Amino acid sequence: MPKRVVIVTGASRGLGREIALHFGASGCRVVINYREREGDARMVAEDICRSGGDAFAVRADVRRPDEVDSMVDKALQRWGSIDVLVNNAGMTRDALAVRMDEADWDSVMDANLKGPFLCMRAVTRAMIKERSGHIISIASIAGTRGREGQANYAASKAGLIGLTKAAAKELGRSNVQVNCVLPGYLPTDMGAAAPESVIARVLAETTLGRTSNTVEVAAFIHYLSFMKNVSGQVFNLDSRVL
Repeated sequence: MPKRVVIVTGASRGLGREIALHFGASGCRVVINYREREGDARMVAEDICRSGGDAFAVRADVRRPDEVDSMVDKALQRWGSIDVLVNNAGMTRDALAVRMDEADWDSVMDANLKGPFLCMRAVTRAMIKERSGHIISIASIAGTRGREGQANYAASKAGLIGLTKAAAKELGRSNVQVNCVLPGYLPTDMGAAAPESVIARVLAETTLGRTSNTVEVAAFIHYLSFMKNVSGQVFNLDSRVL
């Protein structure tokens, strides 16, 4: 059976790194996407190769269609197919909406919503041809509930949820699945930048009194990628009640 080919965006660190390592450990061929941290991305690829998988790092800014298309072309030239896309790359630029400047709004929307759209558009050409594929995007509970100080981030993640549902309806006829995951608060570089008061409030909202875990989230995404009858769904992976 051919090894599956997986693209993980923003895979040089944090949750993206853990997702890439999990797929790699299962023997997948993994494209490690990064924008700035080349050394870290190459280390992830090396770790995957040592674990029995195959991987290479590709620099691409997911906000730029030419770079996204080039990344996908490199994967297809090397391995001939793309089975899974994990849209993980994202960013925050927090401020109260009344004080937020347009540059911070645009940068977050471009990275968190336009980027996944561009990546989805690029891989679906190959997936439709093969009549097989799974696109999994990392959204946020902020996209369902909103969060003060994160109007741009919440709007981008709400849009990503809408994109997931619309694309699932469009691509289902081609047997391509589209789902998204709300991973919950994670103590990654992005999560650790949140004020202690915000982290405390998140914990208070959970029914279990604990944060999420990157290993568990990566394991869920890996398992989800194998499911054949699930599309257009939003999976909340912490204990906050939606």
